Amino acid sequence: MSLAMTGVVGIVLLLGILFFLGMPVGFAMGVVGFLGFCHVISLQAGLNMLGSVVWDTFSKYGLTVIPLFIFMGQIAFHCGVNEKLYKAAYAWFGHIRGGIAMSTIMACSAFSAICGSNVATAATMSTVALPQMKKYRYHPQLSTGAVACGSTLGVVIPPSVVLIVIGLSTEQSIAKLFYGSIGAGVVLALLMLGTVALICRRHPDWGPVGPATGWREKIRSLAGALEMLVLFLLVMVGLYLGVFTPAEAGAAGSFFALVISLFQGTLTWRKFLASVTDTLGISCMVITIVMGAVIFGRFLAVTRIPYDIAGWVVSLPVPKAGVMMIIFFIYILGGAVMDALALLLITIPIFFPVAVELGYDPIWFGVTITVVTTLGAVTPPVGATTYVVAGMADGVYLEDVFRGIVYFLPAYLICILLLMVVPEVVTVLPRLLR
Repeated sequence: MSLAMTGVVGIVLLLGILFFLGMPVGFAMGVVGFLGFCHVISLQAGLNMLGSVVWDTFSKYGLTVIPLFIFMGQIAFHCGVNEKLYKAAYAWFGHIRGGIAMSTIMACSAFSAICGSNVATAATMSTVALPQMKKYRYHPQLSTGAVACGSTLGVVIPPSVVLIVIGLSTEQSIAKLFYGSIGAGVVLALLMLGTVALICRRHPDWGPVGPATGWREKIRSLAGALEMLVLFLLVMVGLYLGVFTPAEAGAAGSFFALVISLFQGTLTWRKFLASVTDTLGISCMVITIVMGAVIFGRFLAVTRIPYDIAGWVVSLPVPKAGVMMIIFFIYILGGAVMDALALLLITIPIFFPVAVELGYDPIWFGVTITVVTTLGAVTPPVGATTYVVAGMADGVYLEDVFRGIVYFLPAYLICILLLMVVPEVVTVLPRLLR
């Protein structure tokens, strides 16, 4: 069996283990990668590789940024920041047609920016927003679609764990990835808001007008969300000015999240322990996926599949934009059947060198593929965010949630096309960083 065919068998075996045995993706990648490496080289080489990968992965100082930002998000989550953000967005936009759905998307944007998790945002905003939209007789397809798609903004808007892992994997500046993702996240959020407006224009009864609020109520609603806005600005400005490294920014963000929660009186000992426990669980999951992806990546490297694919893609008789569209199409297909983080870690060693060889900005590529893979979070057969929303939406079938998501798919595609045509949306802020 040739090396390339061995790699293909390994990839097929990985997908089979994931689907039919239900093994966690990090362990599945590690097992297949280790066995494949042993088959190609030797058992002793595989054991040496396994020991070095485990040590190198867990001894990296840069990985400390992951639990720190996750802890910041968990403190905000358990202390009820989601409800405050939703009330603020609702007070400002709930009085226009479809305004509650728009408020939900904006609240998802704000909460996912400090949480960084699609699933956590989907679960939280489903609990808060879906009952309100049901109360005001919003159509289930609009309400569930808004929550499911709005929740995916957590991957794009900093501090995103996915962006952190991309930065560590490609040795790119995490701060520059964060700043590059701001433009992409804003564009995608605005396109989603425009989608709601178009839906309500075509189906006025899908998004009835909510009660109007006066300026006093609007200003008062900001009190609950202003602290988190200050926290977000503190982290981002500190990174921009070079006051913090990414790990220090995560530590500072966690510290100030604790201070703000204590000052508001919302942090109890029970909530603190829940935040720590959830942080440990999520961090271990992410780092295990990273370690498994590194092992699987070593296996792919010895089969030379990444180099063969890179050479084949570069040699295609199409413009470089066409090559990039092919890569994005592969990411969309992969995102529909795999977890976004696992997909990125498997494919980055293959496609990142291709993008750099074609002359694309590495920060632009890192940010843009996060937008592309967000499609996977809401498309079948995986679509974890969709299943969370469907499970928490009372009296709504899964097919209704998927139908609602279809309305928002053009927003993703237009955003990707815009980033292709106007890459400055991503690159202008990172270029200002020294």
